[in-house]
Amino acid sequence: MENKTARLTILIDPRKKKLFEDICAEHDITPSQVVRKAISQYIFDNAGSRQLPTWLKMPK
Repeated sequence: MENKTARLTILIDPRKKKLFEDICAEHDITPSQVVRKAISQYIFDNAGSRQLPTWLKMPK
């Protein structure tokens, strides 16, 4: 995992946010963990020919 963190702010429908948080809680995972995994997966799926940094690990 990365050593430093940066804040990412998004706007989302309140009902969708609540549902997302409820589902995360049911799976005993934080919303931040889900978003980080989704971002990592997006990077791997769409990086094309870019050389990815060695610290970036494939999501499970």
